[in-house]
Amino acid sequence: MNTQKPLTIEIVSDVVCPWCFVGLRRLERAISLVREEQPDFLYVVRWRPFFLNPDTPPEGEPYLPFLVQKFGGRERVEEIWRRIQEVGASLGIDYQFERIQVRANTLMAHRLIHWAQQQGDASGVVEGLFKAQFERGENVSDRMVLANVAVARGYDQAEVLRYLDSDEDVSLIQQMEHESRTWGVSSVPTFVFDRKSGIQGAEDPRVLADGIKQAIASSGN
Repeated sequence: MNTQKPLTIEIVSDVVCPWCFVGLRRLERAISLVREEQPDFLYVVRWRPFFLNPDTPPEGEPYLPFLVQKFGGRERVEEIWRRIQEVGASLGIDYQFERIQVRANTLMAHRLIHWAQQQGDASGVVEGLFKAQFERGENVSDRMVLANVAVARGYDQAEVLRYLDSDEDVSLIQQMEHESRTWGVSSVPTFVFDRKSGIQGAEDPRVLADGIKQAIASSGN
């Protein structure tokens, strides 16, 4: 019988961050590497909100013009896209940036993740949101897009919409996001292990695996 206490891996991320999707895939590979050495390794994933663009209007705004202004031109934006697409392709991610029309406000998406997380691991919902945003170009601030993602993962549409149409957990999500920043999180993804150590950035799976193994060792498991 395995008496090891599961390692809690908290992932601070935003669903409009392309590197966060990369980070999810690399974490999956890192966990596989750890289990090659420690087959009984147990872990729990908990997702924490981060607002990559906290000034985004509730209704969102045009995506490409924002990026062009932020990075200094269309050519620079396309160069960044190509780099991320190359990395994504190696991890089975089909980035379709040209399909994205709306720079989404992600408060509702983070509420959905939090809601799903109260019932278990929300990683499937998070992946669904990444796919909606980056592979299909959908507006992840739209309540029906969010509901469809949840339904695809087995949740009841009416229940999801009732929650999204309320103000439930709005303040909590904002407080959690602020708390993550007080930890020193300034970019995403950031991986936090048992609130004792962490790695900032979508690092190579071997780097993440080393961080996990160090956290296991320090916990005494």
